[in-house]
Amino acid sequence: MIVSTATGNVTTIELAREEKRNALNEEMVEGLSKAFTKAVKDGARVIVLTGRGKVFSAGADLSGPVYDEAFLDQLVALIKQIESTPVPVIAALNGAALGAGLQLAMAADLRVMVPTALAGIPAAKIGVAIDEWTIRRLTSLVGTGLARGMLIGCDPLTAEKAEALGFANRIGDLAVAQEWAAQIALLAPLTLRHYKLVFTGDGARDEAPADRTEAMRAAWLSDDVQEARAARVEKRAPVFTGQ
Repeated sequence: MIVSTATGNVTTIELAREEKRNALNEEMVEGLSKAFTKAVKDGARVIVLTGRGKVFSAGADLSGPVYDEAFLDQLVALIKQIESTPVPVIAALNGAALGAGLQLAMAADLRVMVPTALAGIPAAKIGVAIDEWTIRRLTSLVGTGLARGMLIGCDPLTAEKAEALGFANRIGDLAVAQEWAAQIALLAPLTLRHYKLVFTGDGARDEAPADRTEAMRAAWLSDDVQEARAARVEKRAPVFTGQ
């Protein structure tokens, strides 16, 4: 499910679960963690993260793992690992990056998007709530107004808009990302490591107040979550009650 290849000082890590739109399950998250660890151990100076097929990642697998607290802890640990990886990470969005897929892209330092790529977090459509880090990092990258639209309105972010905002550093395919990675790999590693530490110190990791943590837990433990799961199985739109 995870494929890694090294070319010089650049390691490319691919999400390879095309039949499930690269949706994340326990095996994929574990595989990604091991791939990042190995890439750094093997001396990678830049890591490119991408997906196979037409989708970067549709997010966490809704067939079960997304509702498992142990899986969520595993996913959070992976995002922290990517964020703290001591070399630059480029997310090459070959297609849609949704939910947890977008979280992976936001944990990266740079983003390259194909013109047709979309980014979004439709958590409100399935009754769950995303964590404080995701909201703060998204706000840091796209601004408060657009972040509100993406989260409260479930509006997708197009590649064109993403580039205009600076969320997407470049428009292009995997080859463009890899070429850029090869150029970055020639730069001073300690300088880049320092920059990365400063940029990721944007406050997104600050502890959330108790009332906000409780509000997030209330969503995850609600009847609405169970309604969304049932609606998905029954192939109908969920009817939320706020309970």
